[in-house]
Amino acid sequence: MRFNPKARIDPSQVEARGGGGSLGGGGMRLPLPSGGGGQLGVGGLVVLVLFFVVSQCAGVGPDLVPGGGSGSGSAESCQTGEDANKSDECAVRLFTESVQNYWGKALQEQGGPAYDVTSTVTFSGQTDSACGTAASQMGPFYCPNDKKVYVDSTFFDQMLEGQLGAEGGPFSIGYVIAHEYGHHIEDQLGILARMRTQQGPKSDGVKVELMADCLGGMWAKEALTTTDTEGTQIISELTPDDIARAIDAAQAVGDDRIQKRSSGRVNPEQWTHGSAEQRQHWFNVGLKEGSLEACNTFAPGAL
Repeated sequence: MRFNPKARIDPSQVEARGGGGSLGGGGMRLPLPSGGGGQLGVGGLVVLVLFFVVSQCAGVGPDLVPGGGSGSGSAESCQTGEDANKSDECAVRLFTESVQNYWGKALQEQGGPAYDVTSTVTFSGQTDSACGTAASQMGPFYCPNDKKVYVDSTFFDQMLEGQLGAEGGPFSIGYVIAHEYGHHIEDQLGILARMRTQQGPKSDGVKVELMADCLGGMWAKEALTTTDTEGTQIISELTPDDIARAIDAAQAVGDDRIQKRSSGRVNPEQWTHGSAEQRQHWFNVGLKEGSLEACNTFAPGAL
């Protein structure tokens, strides 16, 4: 894939931070509104070598996905699509703009509320969030308490060449950003507040993650139509291979593959994101159907 070199990056949609924060007591459990006045610790995969179950993790949707491309970009150097074609960090910025441009139109068209524009926080090492400390080991995640997406600036470089076995490629970065913003959509629809069960093949946690994959597929279906704040097309080229690499990235972070690689055993009762087959399936549902109704993983019989 290629970004349109003429596309302009909106600096207001990404907040760049340095390192900071500290890992406090209680591990990395994050508060998530439960709708009943309590707190629900929700998370996903925080895996480099070991597999942590959901109670050890933070945020909604931490995933470790190999990236594509190379290099880094500061706020000053990330100005255009040409910069995004050369730098993963600049690509994160322009993918953020593309995803939010899509949902800015699609959410209400699909019968939802007006889309609330938010921001992606890029950081180095660790930083504070309204859900606790964001750390590079966690992978990207969405924090419903401040409604922001968090991505370590070195994440995609560190995961190149597939520590989790994915092929990588620039569009896998787009998949990650679109997945996390899928949680933002779920938050706006009130789905996150109704979550109760966190682990298991048909748990609310798995349904939320698979729905986010499907919402990411919805964006991918229309990615070529997204525009910057001046109306310029953001992504100028997208091939079947790019889509295949995004699907491959979704499969690579399936719970069964992570468990198999880390322990040699698969235990569906500890799943928090769904299997590789499920993640591929639901991304494809969004890609083909392009509708919130089709992406409803909470519908009877959906899983």
